[in-house]
Amino acid sequence: MGGKRQPNTGKTGQLLPTVFVFATSVIWGLTFVTQKLAGAHMGAFAYNGFRFALGALSMLPVIFIFERTRKEGHRRTLLAGLGGGVILFFASNLQQFGIVLNKNPGSASEAGFITGLYIVFTPILGIAFGRRARPLTWLAAALAFGGLALMSMGPEGLASVKISDILLLAGAVFWALHILYIDRFARDVAPLRFAAAQFVVSAALSMAAAAAFETVSLQSAAAAALPLLFGGVFACGTAYTLQILGQRAVEPAKAAIIFALEAPFAALGETVWLGETMTAQKYVGGAVIFAAIILSQLSGRKRAPG
Repeated sequence: MGGKRQPNTGKTGQLLPTVFVFATSVIWGLTFVTQKLAGAHMGAFAYNGFRFALGALSMLPVIFIFERTRKEGHRRTLLAGLGGGVILFFASNLQQFGIVLNKNPGSASEAGFITGLYIVFTPILGIAFGRRARPLTWLAAALAFGGLALMSMGPEGLASVKISDILLLAGAVFWALHILYIDRFARDVAPLRFAAAQFVVSAALSMAAAAAFETVSLQSAAAAALPLLFGGVFACGTAYTLQILGQRAVEPAKAAIIFALEAPFAALGETVWLGETMTAQKYVGGAVIFAAIILSQLSGRKRAPG
């Protein structure tokens, strides 16, 4: 996503962009942990309202530096940002509700692996846009749902599936739709301005929902200040900028595999930061999901996550 691909300058020229992509994956993985921490102090809608507002503000100096002279396509960028922001609203809030409603230890890790299924869903949902899913894609999907069953089901079978898992799965579908939307409608826009526009839209919708369904207070925002700063400034502004800079030189398939590491980083971050771990069965399920994600990239998907 974002920017024209620069000429391939060899292994040395790709080192720094690869580091940028890797750093993006680390930040996104740790964000699952900060989302869990924020959920202890404020509602999901309020969290995303504040988070994306901070994200939009953090993009302003980046836009000034990288897209200051770009004048064309403002209307197209804003319209694309409007649609992207609506999808982002559903994806991010389904994810946040899925994280906070899961009270079990290791919930952030579970969220990371289940959310990662969007990489498998993307080529499948792409059929609606006239694309053909390759055989390995369907194999990856079957493997992914096997891993999901291991993560979600207990001795009671389907009865043990949590509402949080269903919400996270629905969120993964919307993340996949977000990628397809960007590929279809936002390829020729200013990428940083587009990011800021969709953050503003998602922030506005989340704040409106928070005002209608939650109790919003500055005290709760202050209590969740560090998770909010991380989720807004780092996960939105910093990570998105690093993603743009990295993907200018890193091949999409390679970038997508690196981005898939956000799930293991979520698990590692939760263990180190919070001292929480999943059960052995859930780790096996997560490993199966991660294998499915890698397999889906080997099947030839051309689009990296955004």
